[in-house]
Amino acid sequence: MDDRLPVRVAVDAPQHSGLGGALDYLSERTLSPGTLVRAPLGRREVTGIVWPGDADPEPSVALKPVAAVLDAVPPLSARWCELVDFAASYYQRGLGEVALSVLPPELRKLDDDQLAQRVARLRKAWAVPPAGPVPARPELTPDQAAALARLGELSAPGQAPVVLLHGLTGSGKTEVYLRAAEDALAAGRQVLVLVPEINLTPQLEARFAERFGAGPAPKRIVSLHSGLTPAQRLKNWLAAHLGLADLVLGTRMAVFAPLPRLGLIVVDEEHDPSYKQQEGARYSARDLAVYRGKLEGACVVLGSATPSLESWQRAEQGRYERLTLAHRVGNGALPAVRLVDMNLLPKAPGVTTLLSPQLVGALARRVERGEQSLVFLNRRGYAPVLHCGACGWKSDCPHCSAWRVFHKVDRTLRCHHCGFTQAVPRACPDCGNLDIAPLGRGTERLEEQLAEALPGARVARIDADSTKTKGALEAQLSAVHAGDVDVLVGTQMVAKGHDFRRITLVAAVSPDNALFSSDFRAPERLFALLMQAAGRAGRDAAQADRSEMVVQTWHPTHPLYAALQRHDFKAFADSQLKERSMAGLPPFSHLALLRAEARTAQAAREFLQAAATLAEQIPGARELLIYPPVPHHIARVANVERMQMLVESPTRGTLQRVLRPWVDELTRLKSQHKGVMRWALDVDPLAI
Repeated sequence: MDDRLPVRVAVDAPQHSGLGGALDYLSERTLSPGTLVRAPLGRREVTGIVWPGDADPEPSVALKPVAAVLDAVPPLSARWCELVDFAASYYQRGLGEVALSVLPPELRKLDDDQLAQRVARLRKAWAVPPAGPVPARPELTPDQAAALARLGELSAPGQAPVVLLHGLTGSGKTEVYLRAAEDALAAGRQVLVLVPEINLTPQLEARFAERFGAGPAPKRIVSLHSGLTPAQRLKNWLAAHLGLADLVLGTRMAVFAPLPRLGLIVVDEEHDPSYKQQEGARYSARDLAVYRGKLEGACVVLGSATPSLESWQRAEQGRYERLTLAHRVGNGALPAVRLVDMNLLPKAPGVTTLLSPQLVGALARRVERGEQSLVFLNRRGYAPVLHCGACGWKSDCPHCSAWRVFHKVDRTLRCHHCGFTQAVPRACPDCGNLDIAPLGRGTERLEEQLAEALPGARVARIDADSTKTKGALEAQLSAVHAGDVDVLVGTQMVAKGHDFRRITLVAAVSPDNALFSSDFRAPERLFALLMQAAGRAGRDAAQADRSEMVVQTWHPTHPLYAALQRHDFKAFADSQLKERSMAGLPPFSHLALLRAEARTAQAAREFLQAAATLAEQIPGARELLIYPPVPHHIARVANVERMQMLVESPTRGTLQRVLRPWVDELTRLKSQHKGVMRWALDVDPLAI
């Protein structure tokens, strides 16, 4: 008689294998839910997690035994398992895929003895944290004091409030985070702080380390993001899971950090699209943070100067508590926004500069006064395309339906979608014309034109190309903070989150593209980006009265710019919500996007059309609106054709009831469409 016990284990089964839930195995002893194990899967031995619930194996199936138990790591909590279960169910992914993808990859490579050694070293190293002097705290503004008082009332035991902290740029939202974290830590709880991008993590980590890393009882702070080495990520993950770390700061993946005493979750810049995962399990870390707060009984603070329209509407409905920081620290003025109408500039033949005389004059005045300026253009490279005026040839990518961007620094044409790179040709490949020229502008070209327009000015550029090497971003930011740069050229990397004290002028040279985009979220993203960029100016109260933002536009009467000039997010949000309500767009409807990638556009279209037919047969599908398949904005990438099909529902529940059986059918449908390479379902998509 076999005395081994059946147990459910979540393993990362192959995608679309039909093995979406936990699998049944045999164990020689009782295992607590959340225990890490090694288990056989096919011919491999993989890491798994014992999952809550009773195993119910079929009598005719011979179960395989668990290969090893990783006792060195305490079991993951029931609430952590519930969070993963919800994420897998809501975003229509395999349970094991989600559960294992959010664990440190290094964890899968170690046996129990190796893990025990890592845990022992970590406990020993962190046994007695070094004490230090008590750090100074700035005096609170009336807005900050009022927000914290209300936050304290809402965070009474037994409550799990969601708070939208709507604060102007420079109004001191970070200080509110710090004080709220201080209260949670004093109560013996852990704090999770999420930021949208890796390059913002060190800056915020330094602020928290300065506040909590000293004093008579210093706190342990760790970060979790993809920029860490595998060993660092495992060490920080273990510190959080073992309860050794008091504060965890990280990007979207950190929302799954196991924290046994979680008491506060902060989502900084909650509107940022980077919180939405775009590969694999396409989850929203912001939305999962809200769900996790309810599970853990923890307060959730969503902070932003330009909240997402979804969060704003929930605050308007009373589902979130809105706290407002309406004034800058030191009562500094917001930068005056000046629009430059590009239609009124004289058209000089052969002149393609991005810089208006008004902007050049404003920059020159800052250089003379020893102040700094930020010039923002969200397009890297020298020019978007090379062009032959004789035959019309353009530097298209042979593998994508996109242009290869001209990079003057290394004289290459580079596709930013598939990475295909070639040296710049000496002549037009089609007609042999030697006079091929750049068309359009990127940050490299803008940097060059600024250096010509401002002789003697120290011009620097920060974008994805100039920060490739390790430590480059930190070095360049240090130069800006030290005053070694007069004019900083950058993409959105520098337009948000950074505290540049010497910048008094911000310029957006070419922001109009998003005004008339087919993506209904484009105006929301543009307004947020411009408001964030404007917030880099005048952060030092002594210079705030002369801070300014210059926006060069061909559409100066557009309502978006009118709201920007008044720094009136509420007016912009109200107008956008009214438009979306009339059009039946989120947050007044709920969307899912089915994407298909295939060798031909026809194969992708036929798969999506067949998928639509299957969906229509599912109970409840009559309430859905299924749009015809259309190509992506960039239809071909790396010789793969991409199509998408939008599904719209009046309620979230109706959409979810249809999606689960539909996904099961799609797994079988793909086997009938050999030309389809892969498909993916994106629930609550951000980019359409």
